[in-house]
Amino acid sequence: MVVALRLLRYVWALPNTLVGLVLGVIALLGGGRWRIHLGVVEFYGGRVGAAVAALPRVLGFSAMTLGHVILAVDRSALAQLRRHEHVHVRQYERWGPLFVPAYLLSSLVQLLRGRNPYRENHFERQAYALAPARYRDRPARPRVAE
Repeated sequence: MVVALRLLRYVWALPNTLVGLVLGVIALLGGGRWRIHLGVVEFYGGRVGAAVAALPRVLGFSAMTLGHVILAVDRSALAQLRRHEHVHVRQYERWGPLFVPAYLLSSLVQLLRGRNPYRENHFERQAYALAPARYRDRPARPRVAE
């Protein structure tokens, strides 16, 4: 029964996981690396990671989760944000294909209330409460290779 429930969680999150895998393969083609950790595929580094790290702060991110895939700008960001991103994996397991629309709606509501759409997002607040992100800052000079 436990195995069946676990499999169901993977299937429910699968549409988002597939998007994450496509983006991860693009990262690999740009020199990124990957690994599997606790049932989650993690991609990090390479030219794509360096390009994302170089984006203006308002557009950039250090790591993001799509289903059972975590995409990080580099190994350090992944290590520091892994617990936080794994909370998002569990959220995808609960919300499945509804997660992205719900996440965006939560951000929109916060924006309309004059609040920070990222920090005040329901899903981010939950993730920070359960696993505070410790990544202090994005690298000032992105590295191309790990």
